[in-house]
Amino acid sequence: MKMGYEKRKSMYGYGFIALWFVGALVFFLIPLVQSFLYSFQDIRPDTGGMVGGWVGLEKYNYALNVDPNYRQYLVSVLQTTLWKTPLILVFSLFVAVILNQKFKGRTFARAVFFLPVIIATGPVFNIINGNMASTGNSDASQFSTMFSTDLLGELMEFLGIYGISDGVQQTIETISENIFGIVWNAGIQILMFLAALQNIPASAKEAAQIEGATAWEYFWKITLPNVSSMILACFIFTIIDSFTDPNNSVMGRIGDLQMDWKYGEASAMAWIYFAIVLLAVGIVTVIVNKFVYYEVD
Repeated sequence: MKMGYEKRKSMYGYGFIALWFVGALVFFLIPLVQSFLYSFQDIRPDTGGMVGGWVGLEKYNYALNVDPNYRQYLVSVLQTTLWKTPLILVFSLFVAVILNQKFKGRTFARAVFFLPVIIATGPVFNIINGNMASTGNSDASQFSTMFSTDLLGELMEFLGIYGISDGVQQTIETISENIFGIVWNAGIQILMFLAALQNIPASAKEAAQIEGATAWEYFWKITLPNVSSMILACFIFTIIDSFTDPNNSVMGRIGDLQMDWKYGEASAMAWIYFAIVLLAVGIVTVIVNKFVYYEVD
């Protein structure tokens, strides 16, 4: 069958999209609808498949009011995401600004910060972070010695600020204990900020230098406005990445219920969690979008 060049190109595009669409339909959309239906049913395994009866909102009530851990885990994940997300963004932007400079070994430095994205697997993270119990290795001391020493506590005691305020001390200790996780989860954000920084026209820097702007003024008046749209994208990515981390307690609780064949309860918890994630992303988008700089032609 003869067809024009433009139509033939369109057919090639539809062909590539068709592969994605089939995969999304089979492995995402159908399970998504099925899990939503499971959340209203009392599902149990039986010969030849799964059977269950309609129970309405009973599973949602179980998740919020009966399960002894779910609400506690939700609060814990929300608190962790609340303080961890800004730190990851600030760290990512700081590192991206440095990696955007010209210096020897810049390519190697960029590779080092992006390396966790390539090897970001549970066992690798646990080994490096000193959590060897989940890897099945009985000799954990040789790996975890560096992370078990209370260097921060000794430093704070030496400076005379140890115990000055329980809240401040606990916050500092929490951040220091999770500093490796912050660096580990910042690879994609660094790459996104780096791409935004490289899109800043060279003429802007030249004009700032001619006007005698300092590096501090250049950052606040040129760099930050030009990467502000990427800040919103990184914000959303970091929040979703934190909420969907398989190592967080909510995801672990849902997985445990699935292992116990409690698909109704697990599905209800998953959909509640999904609604909370959407709400959090929506709130962040509305707030951060007010500070995003959009260039008007």
